[in-house]
Amino acid sequence: MPKIETTGKHFYRLLGKTLSDAELEAIFPVAKAELDGHEDDVLKIELNDTNRPDLWSAAGLARQLKAYWGIEAPLYDFFSTSEEAFDHEGRVLIVDTSAKEVRPYSIGFAARGHKVDEDELEALIQSQEKLCSNFGRKRKTIAMGIYRSDLITYPVHYRGADPDATKFIPLGMDQELTLRQICIEHPKGREYGPIVSDCAVFPYLHDDNNETLSFPPVINSARIGAVEVGDEHLFLELSGMDLKDLLLAAAIMACDMSDMGFEILPVQVQFPEETEFGTKITVPYYFQDPISCSLAQIHKTLGECMSGEQAVSALKRMGIYAIESEGSIYATVPEYRNDFLHPVDVIEDVMIGYGLGNFAPEMPQDFTVGRLSKAEEMGRKVKDLMVGLGFQEMMYNYLGSKKEYVDNMAFPQEKCIFIANPMSENYEVVRPSIIPSLLESESVSAHAPFPHKIFEVGKVALIDSSDNSGTTTRNNLGFLASDSVMGYNEASSLVNTLFYFLGQEYGLAPLEGDGRFIEGRCASVVCNDVPVGVFGEVHPAVLEKWGSTMPTIACELDLDVLMAE
Repeated sequence: MPKIETTGKHFYRLLGKTLSDAELEAIFPVAKAELDGHEDDVLKIELNDTNRPDLWSAAGLARQLKAYWGIEAPLYDFFSTSEEAFDHEGRVLIVDTSAKEVRPYSIGFAARGHKVDEDELEALIQSQEKLCSNFGRKRKTIAMGIYRSDLITYPVHYRGADPDATKFIPLGMDQELTLRQICIEHPKGREYGPIVSDCAVFPYLHDDNNETLSFPPVINSARIGAVEVGDEHLFLELSGMDLKDLLLAAAIMACDMSDMGFEILPVQVQFPEETEFGTKITVPYYFQDPISCSLAQIHKTLGECMSGEQAVSALKRMGIYAIESEGSIYATVPEYRNDFLHPVDVIEDVMIGYGLGNFAPEMPQDFTVGRLSKAEEMGRKVKDLMVGLGFQEMMYNYLGSKKEYVDNMAFPQEKCIFIANPMSENYEVVRPSIIPSLLESESVSAHAPFPHKIFEVGKVALIDSSDNSGTTTRNNLGFLASDSVMGYNEASSLVNTLFYFLGQEYGLAPLEGDGRFIEGRCASVVCNDVPVGVFGEVHPAVLEKWGSTMPTIACELDLDVLMAE
């Protein structure tokens, strides 16, 4: 979970009052945070929600707590929309088409009217690092730079540059280096250079006088990019792969800086191609959609029969403007948030704003005797059988990457459930099969003596239009065996033994079009004309993608269907 540090002086100035450690511990859960330590004047705070990057700063925390206390939220009147564009006064950022080859998007805004002190500068740098590291996947999808705006001649240009011909003096050095040399010789280049080092061109940001601002996502220039205490004219630029993520990060930084006392100045960004928001947008930009939730849903989820007035008041304490109409709550999403994907997200804020201590505890009305479910009994029986067959049980995550579940497996993407707002590309898909998890283990086990025999009994989830939720979750058995003599006959023998001890009849049918297996060396398992699974020899192309060289067999069976037969 993200952790931040802030001086008490800076935090309490934003908060408007001083609190004791006990008072902080009592109020922080409102912002999904907890006090992790207090040494000298430094507050160490741990955030317990990765979906709220707006809370990863002293300004964001203070904003949330003040809203909860009923202090009117500030009016951030510097956001434009698709219907209106604010006067940018000549502040323009031009994105060249050459940037598409490496990092397609760059946006920015300016600020003035407040001399940044040491605490505020450290807070800005910390917010920059937290957003780029946690939310921006270690600068892969979001990189941010803060510059001295009074040294910039607009328009600013963002383009793909020749890494061997483009040079400047990077921050922390006093000699000019090419972009490629920076990747080799500069500490930040060695850390972040690999993000772009395989590309034909490197991202490059400069002003209209060809004065360098930075080499995103690696390092700023030593002149324009060296912000110091006392500076009051700043320019903030973000580059990356997803425009919405960049706009959200820019909104968070703009609101934080506004709370510190800066006047936020819009910048017009001109893209070479059409985006979902057009070819020209004025940043900061408001793109969030409103969301609604019925009072009946709130009552069903929370168990509290709230009036519309109570729900609206609770949301206001969370910094959200809402109205009630005809039994439903209609909320306007704040500029610095984009975590409302479902009505249950509104309900969560209603719950926190209403006050967790205001929900009266209730004893259960029904009492039952604990016992194993049929699914658990089936799972345990299958586990015992697999162990008896010489297999080792494994346990895996239920979330993974598109590369693991789709690309490496030749699995149809349209059957997979994708997370709408993943915080990491490693956890963006709910697994549709156990076999990729088993292959991942096999890919790192080449040093272990063969044969390798592993299995898992666990859940998978798939898109299913016939279900009310649009998805279905199944309890599956997956097993894998790898050795020089492993083939279809061994797989068929294992399936036959498993069904014998389960006491069930089964048949085999041809399996065609499944890229995970070798054509003609695989089969579909059928019980009473109902498909219950597949098995066969894993295709060499799939093994190659996983970095495995030994012949491998795999099988996956739907235990829920077997229980029903």
